[in-house]
Amino acid sequence: MSASAHGSETPKDKVGRLARLRREGGALHDYRAPHWDEPLIMEMGTPGERGVLVPLAEPDVTAAIGAAADYIPEGMARAAAPDLPEISQHQALRHYLRLSQMTLGMDLGSDISEGTCTMKYSPKLHEELIRGHKAADLHPLQDESTMQGLLEIVYACGEYLKTISGMDAITLQPGGGSHAVYTNACVMREYFAARGELPQRNEMITTIFSHPCDAATPMVAGFKVITVMPDENGYPDLEAVKAAVSEKTAGCMITNPEDTGIYNPRIDEYVKVIHDAGGLCFTDQANANGILGVARARDAGFDACHFNLHKTFSSPHGCEGPATGAYLVSDTLAPYLPVPLVTKVGENYHLDYDRPQSIGRVRGFLGNWMGVIRAYAWIRNLGADGLREVAEISVLNNNYLDNLLMAIRGVSRPYAEGHRRLDQVRYSLETLKQETGVGTEDVRGRMIDFGIQSFWMSHHPWVVPEPFTPEPCETYSKADLDEWAAVIKKVSDEAYADAASVKSAPHSSSIARMKRLEALEQPDQWAFTWRAYQRKIKEKR
Repeated sequence: MSASAHGSETPKDKVGRLARLRREGGALHDYRAPHWDEPLIMEMGTPGERGVLVPLAEPDVTAAIGAAADYIPEGMARAAAPDLPEISQHQALRHYLRLSQMTLGMDLGSDISEGTCTMKYSPKLHEELIRGHKAADLHPLQDESTMQGLLEIVYACGEYLKTISGMDAITLQPGGGSHAVYTNACVMREYFAARGELPQRNEMITTIFSHPCDAATPMVAGFKVITVMPDENGYPDLEAVKAAVSEKTAGCMITNPEDTGIYNPRIDEYVKVIHDAGGLCFTDQANANGILGVARARDAGFDACHFNLHKTFSSPHGCEGPATGAYLVSDTLAPYLPVPLVTKVGENYHLDYDRPQSIGRVRGFLGNWMGVIRAYAWIRNLGADGLREVAEISVLNNNYLDNLLMAIRGVSRPYAEGHRRLDQVRYSLETLKQETGVGTEDVRGRMIDFGIQSFWMSHHPWVVPEPFTPEPCETYSKADLDEWAAVIKKVSDEAYADAASVKSAPHSSSIARMKRLEALEQPDQWAFTWRAYQRKIKEKR
């Protein structure tokens, strides 16, 4: 039915139409995104407009301390005022509210589809905690004696995470999951350098279905990376791991369960192979929803691991911003952790910089303490039994959704036939693509028309053809899962009936298709700031 037809229908007709949609699709929403032809804020405003008028300092204050500009070091002072839009408060508010109306997110719709990147509801109470002045107004250069409350939370959160993982020491400084994985690569490098073995041990083993940062970060840290492919069950081939190990092996960096959702029950055997060769073992636990209170990294023999506090532990998702990567190690690697560590002596908490073997800082100040506060509150609210329940519900949700999806035409699930997955599955739409011409990217665009965030396909390379990877963690209800599967079924049915209607989607979104997508592959067109964009425009002219 067209938009104009919707606009002319009676309330009774609308109720009947929505009821029919729900019967046919399970729980489909009639969604139509608002569209605002909104300019960039840098293109808005009028000279002289102001959103707020900042009062001048009182004469007595100026006389006592001088001009504020005098405190800026000469090398840091701007030659000219920044070129910022001059815009009223009302215009600024209207601009960002319009943008928010054109954006799908956790509070508006389902984002089960962001697989390998856990999207979890963060209780609003946590936002109140971090926005209160006791947290928001802390300054990172305060003396440690004046922020004992924060240090207590950071220390206590670390103790909980040590218990959950079985590890001996922790840093909460990294600014995201990949940052924590990079920190591990640097710690391993420092460990072998201290032993005089680094020139020899320059190879790191990972697997194709581990998170891409498990290969990228050791390479950035100077290691040669060896990638192991899966066997018929989807596990890394153990014989291939044995063949890759040598006197050059520094260690392995591996995800378990991997991005297929398959948990490797023989993971301790892989660890033993690396250890027997003198290497170290790290497990990437960015997605730990399905194993909380069930499996611990240290119990499998790992020397180090990490958690994403912004995924598993409630804080909203966001790499290198609001994110926190909790990096944990055994006593063997503890001396090399970044400084400062938060320690407790008696009843007081301290920032410990006296660590001569440390790799140094990996982030400014203490890291993102807002993410730590959220995670601390989440752990305290749930308790040990609650954390175990998180895992159980995550696995239950995943397998319920799996049953729904595997009944849909065109959907398949590679590897380990008959084996259960944990909190995500890497599915394939290869059959749908072959039979209709509609592939993963087409389905992703059509899902937006039902008010659902377009799903995360897969990390490249696409080892699983036409992949998609939903991750229905404990946040989602049965109704959410039914709705998500109903949308996939609806799109599959449409693909077999009228493929063109799917391939031209989205039809109800504020933005139909990304313009100039090819520019993403052309570095000479990239511009990460408005100023850089303006320079490139001038150069082309």
